[in-house]
Amino acid sequence: MSGYTELRDLGVTFRPFDGPKPRAGGTWSRFDAPWQDTCALLARELRHLDAKNIVVELDLQERDLRLDGLPRADARLASDAVRISFESKWGPQRIETAEFTGRWNAPGWQANVRAIALGLEALRKVDRYGISKRGEQYRGWRALPQNVGDPTDKIVTRDDALVLLEHVLGNPLASTSPAVLGAAVKEAIRKTHPDAGGNATEFRKVMKAKEVLGL
Repeated sequence: MSGYTELRDLGVTFRPFDGPKPRAGGTWSRFDAPWQDTCALLARELRHLDAKNIVVELDLQERDLRLDGLPRADARLASDAVRISFESKWGPQRIETAEFTGRWNAPGWQANVRAIALGLEALRKVDRYGISKRGEQYRGWRALPQNVGDPTDKIVTRDDALVLLEHVLGNPLASTSPAVLGAAVKEAIRKTHPDAGGNATEFRKVMKAKEVLGL
């Protein structure tokens, strides 16, 4: 999908909103930059902050995300709200806005992503004049939601993978033989695959379990 390459290289994860969304501002977008430029700007500012565990929350459903975690081209968002959370060299950060609405063919949520990127750029420029030396300008955004981080990170051991499979299948595994585990993984994939109406996050967990189990 055009424009997402740099964000994907940074490991940015897109997810549906978890919790209250910021209040809509109703301001028409004032930005003319293409989406590709917005992604490049955001990626640059996140790199300056040594950002990790970057999560972009949008007002969409799991089914609106592709298997690689990016929004589908035909995704229909319920609002233009955006929240970006990440860990940085100045501590955990969370910045959100729903100030702008779309115009012409540009979605409003993309305008709000650009507003956040420009905001991060402005905060960084404070350092140029020696006003801030310890990232004081970022203190107002030091709040990190509990859901930051890839949920598949919790699946590390063989036991983690087995528990996940039993949860997805809804019953204990008959055994842990290769044949039984192979069949269980196939069934879990079938149940969670987004193209069959499954949950994209659960599908990613199943794939991580498959990897951990060496299947």
